[in-house]
This record gives sequence, structure tokens and C-alpha cells, in this order.
Amino acid sequence: MVEVICDTNFLIHLATKRIKNLDNLDVEIGPISFVVPKVVQNELQNLKNDDLKKQEVNATIDYIKKFKIIPIYGKYADKELIQFVKNNGGIIGTMDKSLKKEIKKNGGSIISFLNDKIILES
Repeated sequence: MVEVICDTNFLIHLATKRIKNLDNLDVEIGPISFVVPKVVQNELQNLKNDDLKKQEVNATIDYIKKFKIIPIYGKYADKELIQFVKNNGGIIGTMDKSLKKEIKKNGGSIISFLNDKIILES
């Protein structure tokens, strides 16, 4: 099983939107599991104080309770994810265009959303 390391916005989208192909990912992409870096978990906790995002963030925190938390620490999630990919490779779940570009530049792969479907970008 391949672990997909998720960034904050990817998780919020995953938790709060209806994803059309979520049940078929094993067939379309292969067996994957979503994992949450500690730095992203901390970012979500900080976003709970934002009145505009509070409801989405709380739903996301509840949604990821069963997800594996991995030891990627730091202050800024994007920076830590780029550094992780530089050192280890991997697949990152993100919707952030500049992060996608950096991950690809450093040899990583991207899983993202297109029309409420999860896609693997090459």
C-alpha cells in the first residue's frame, strides 16, 4: 500500500466535499492510504480559531481521526513536505499550484482533485 502524505487544504477538501471516485481508488490508482504529517495536524488545530473556517476544520479533524499521523514536524507544512520529498521521494496530496511545482521539481508525485475526483498527476 502506498502512503499519500496530505497537506492541509487537500484534507479539508477530502473531508468536506463529496469525492466521486473515492471508493474506486484501488482500481484507478492502486491501493493507497492517506497519512497526515504532524505539522499539518498542528496547522489544522491552529485553524480552529478562524471563525470562517471553523466548521470545515472541525469536520476535517474529525474525519482524519483514524488516519496515521507521521513524524514530519516544523512550522510550515509546505516547506516540510518539500524537504521530505527531497530526502525520501513520495506522493503528496495537495491542491496548491506552487507546492505541486516544487514537489514535481524535487522528484515527488502529486495526487490532487479535478471535478471532485481524485487524480494522480504525472
